[in-house]
Amino acid sequence: MRARAIASALGLFTLSCALPAWLPAAPPAGSAIVSFGSFSEREGALFVAEDQGFFRKYGLDVKLVHVRSGPVGLSALSAGETQFYNGSVTGTTLGAAAGGLDTVFIAGLVNKLTGAFVVNPAIKSPADLKGRNIGVQSMGGGIWMFTMLVFDHWGLDPKRDKINFRILGDETVLAQAVANRVIDGSYLGYTFASLLERQGFRVLADTAKLGIPYQGTGIMARRSYVNAAPDTAEKFLRALVDSIRFIQEPANKAQAMKSLAKGLHLPRVEDAAEGYERMAAMYDRRIYPNVDGIRNAIRLLGTVNEKIRRLKAEDLVEDRFVRKIESEGGL
Repeated sequence: MRARAIASALGLFTLSCALPAWLPAAPPAGSAIVSFGSFSEREGALFVAEDQGFFRKYGLDVKLVHVRSGPVGLSALSAGETQFYNGSVTGTTLGAAAGGLDTVFIAGLVNKLTGAFVVNPAIKSPADLKGRNIGVQSMGGGIWMFTMLVFDHWGLDPKRDKINFRILGDETVLAQAVANRVIDGSYLGYTFASLLERQGFRVLADTAKLGIPYQGTGIMARRSYVNAAPDTAEKFLRALVDSIRFIQEPANKAQAMKSLAKGLHLPRVEDAAEGYERMAAMYDRRIYPNVDGIRNAIRLLGTVNEKIRRLKAEDLVEDRFVRKIESEGGL
């Protein structure tokens, strides 16, 4: 059953999310470390905010740190080693909350499931995924969650349909694994998906067109941290709002593409063209967290985990900073 695949992943990350409830002293006012586990155009708002000086505009000293996976990012957030985590609602996120971590979404930047499911050209329909090897970054993490939501939509059950998950790495690694036919398919961001499509690989689905409710990329923090440092949290979100506006202004396309290519370590700026177009369209200027999307993830994972089933989506959201910014005409 699909539930067994979910339970297996839950077993892996529940231990990693038995995280300490203490919070070390907050960093100096106006400074913050932001981690992110994904590596695609979904992180573009961070790359542009850093490269174009929007964090500095608000007097913030922000350091961006790419981590191996969601569990690593949540562990760092729990330990107070980072102040914000840029990620999605996943098994790791919900497992941490169910385990007592006071993590909340303070903003939702991408409030829907986005990205592409890319496969070997021989695979022509979802039914052809049965018995295949599918790559993920980690069990319970974002790419696994995206994949499970798509499988749920298609009526696929990894256990029943003998679909094997292979844990490989971030999207750069997954894209290479698809290209080298190490795996038969993987969820990928649009930037890497477009590069593979040019090489003849098939985009089985643009997940944004499937209409799956989901809290995509958002900003997470500990409630205790934002209560202790509300000014930093507010300024951080204002910088991201400015970054999204900059990205969505056509006159800034060249600069935004350059920042995206730099952030993704692409060899050529033009390789970021597809990612830029998708990035500009996917971001929501009204950066409220998607409560319905969080609720949908709780529904999927709550089938095999009582603690997650008892979570309330509303309790995982702290939107006072977004509400303040909007009330002042900032959105």
